Amino acid sequence: MKFGVREPERLGAVRLEDGRQLGWAQWGPEDGTPVLFFSGSAMGRSLGFGGDVLGRLGVRLISVDRPGLGSSDADPERSLTDWAADVSQLVDGLGLTGARGVGFSHGAPFTLVCAAAGVLSAAAVVSGLDELSRPELAPLLDPDVAELVRLAAADPAAFEVSFTSHADADMLWGVIERFSPQRDMEIYAHPAFEPAYRRSLTEGFSQGAAGYARDLTLAYRPWPFDVADITVPVDLWYGGHDPGSVHSPDHGATLAARIPKARRHVIPDSGGAILWTHAEDILRTLLAR
Repeated sequence: MKFGVREPERLGAVRLEDGRQLGWAQWGPEDGTPVLFFSGSAMGRSLGFGGDVLGRLGVRLISVDRPGLGSSDADPERSLTDWAADVSQLVDGLGLTGARGVGFSHGAPFTLVCAAAGVLSAAAVVSGLDELSRPELAPLLDPDVAELVRLAAADPAAFEVSFTSHADADMLWGVIERFSPQRDMEIYAHPAFEPAYRRSLTEGFSQGAAGYARDLTLAYRPWPFDVADITVPVDLWYGGHDPGSVHSPDHGATLAARIPKARRHVIPDSGGAILWTHAEDILRTLLAR
């Protein structure tokens, strides 16, 4: 099994107006429909998905490193709305038309803010987290995650410093092993997948842990935009066996109810790794939107 994992076919970067560089990796035909990939926590650009179906579907997949991760220059004070502005410049710099977006896990808010800003024409969130600081979600949270949300709200600067000081690729792999169900670990630890995943984490921490820590702070604190303002179609994908401990605790039900054009898909016999087991379904649905 290959899980659609392929080496990037092209690497590059876009120079932003403030001089920073935003790095990306690409798979699929140059003239394909552009789909931007916003990956999970500390994942570098080299790990894509759907490599075995991109040509057939006519998809140009572009994975983008967030600031301070992998090949993208740091922006220590960045916000979620700053990210939407960065991606807008990337879209212009690459000459993309009608770009769609896919966000995995902690990439969810970074995808949704781009949808809210009109940078994307449609979006898919796969095994994504919700805005966990919302009061209605508090009773559903894993206790460890609830504590992280509390700490991020109480003292965001200290929260960020704490993760910057001790996080690395091995620590995050341990988190993945701890919180992933067995059926996900059968994929993540598979010889055809684990080396690519762990390589992407090493890339993500190549500048240190500050970029990862900033991402966590932005994800766990209240989002500076309202998902109810998103006017483009959004598909939310979850596996029925995803425990929701680090993703949405109710498989996207609360999130879907707040997004006007959202559709929720729950695959009963899968876990959180559905991006690599159901890539064709996810991409076909996104293209049809």
